[in-house]
Amino acid sequence: MDAATPHDLARITGTAGGRRHFRYFDYMIAAFVAILLLSNLIGAAKLATVWGYTFGAGILFFPVSYVLGDVLTEVYGYANARRCVWTGFVALGFMAFMSTVVVAMPPSPAWGCAASADPRFADVLKASDAGTICQATYVSVFGSTWRIAAASLIAFWCGEFVNSFVLAKMKVWTGGRMLWTRTIGSTVFGQAVDSAIFYPIAFLGVWDTASVITVMVTNWAMKVAWEVVLTPVTYAVVGYLKNREGVDVFDTDTDFSPFAKAGTPAQD
Repeated sequence: MDAATPHDLARITGTAGGRRHFRYFDYMIAAFVAILLLSNLIGAAKLATVWGYTFGAGILFFPVSYVLGDVLTEVYGYANARRCVWTGFVALGFMAFMSTVVVAMPPSPAWGCAASADPRFADVLKASDAGTICQATYVSVFGSTWRIAAASLIAFWCGEFVNSFVLAKMKVWTGGRMLWTRTIGSTVFGQAVDSAIFYPIAFLGVWDTASVITVMVTNWAMKVAWEVVLTPVTYAVVGYLKNREGVDVFDTDTDFSPFAKAGTPAQD
């Protein structure tokens, strides 16, 4: 065992973990879904330039959801992490649906917002109305094409399941030692799948192929780098949660199908 795993924990199987009630699991789901939604809703629409480098602002916080995904699988096992992935997937889907409906609704001409009161838009306001200005700013923040919404959903679902699968398997192979190898290793594969799906679906044909490949590889590398930087935080959170839960889950008998029920053992 390494420093993240206390020595006096009871070792249980993934099936037992899937049937067990954990003290802090619900809080971890809430944190996972909140960060997932906020990073997609707030960060995804903004390009930022820092020290001459331009990047999507969401990349600063979205990798935290992968760190939480690692913690969930490491502490609670694949079956419980699978519940979190499905919860996040449904939440993302509803967010995309709600955004589409709300953005598409015609704005009231009297709708006032910060942009409509901005003196820089005074000429536009005279030529139209406050609602038109507010709708334009609203769309720029919350609007999304069907391609980006679909790409985000598919990439998240596939990437998270790959991430959890690799981590759970590596935990068994390493006997619970060297946590850093499986958190970083699972992120390498999970984020590779995520990026390889998201960018081609969302932007191929909109951007030139070279740009899609460049952004895809660059963002993958940045996400993996974030995982490396946050490794001490991962160790601290994993150690704290395992100590409080009192068990260490090893997925030696787990059914790794994304559609299996929690607590269902693998079939021989």
